[in-house]
Amino acid sequence: MMYIYGASGHAKVIIDILFTQNEGIRGIFDKNPEIKDILGLPVLGPLEDDFDFDAPTIIAIGSNIIRKNIAEKLASRTEFGNAVHHSAIISDMVSIEEGTVVMHGAILQANTFIGAHVIINTAASVDHDCDIENFAHIAPHSTLCGGVSIGEGTLVGAGATIIPGVKVGNWCTIGAGAVITKDVPDGATVVGFDRVIKR
Repeated sequence: MMYIYGASGHAKVIIDILFTQNEGIRGIFDKNPEIKDILGLPVLGPLEDDFDFDAPTIIAIGSNIIRKNIAEKLASRTEFGNAVHHSAIISDMVSIEEGTVVMHGAILQANTFIGAHVIINTAASVDHDCDIENFAHIAPHSTLCGGVSIGEGTLVGAGATIIPGVKVGNWCTIGAGAVITKDVPDGATVVGFDRVIKR
């Protein structure tokens, strides 16, 4: 059994993954009073400060910074679970930390480290020797070649490609479809072919 924090579209995918794992949903929390249910499951409303967790939790929120803030608030109150879709291809030599979600068709190759509360989205490809730090999001159909490093909180947009050995800093945004051929400093936004538009 598992709790889910958040009742957005991202939560729908996580619920689907948990169902394929035959994992029960203990309860779903969301502070939006207009959301009463999701995929036929009742939403319990906002999480109360005195709620006593009796099962692990997954934070089903796509925003990296919001996911980090919630994880830090809940860290002393609950354990965090993982959700990994059965269609994902994951080497036995991959290390995955707590709270991370690996979605349909993703590929994780040998000697790769995936931090806590990371999203490896649909059909993303992460090759050997990659290092993906906490709260990052590797969006659908993005490709990380061998030896790529992704910093904390960084978003790699849908369909982006990062060539071997590149280091992307903390809290960066890599635009959808971008091709990254050189290192990216902390906090940068990069689009197209290595075009930095914000630092």
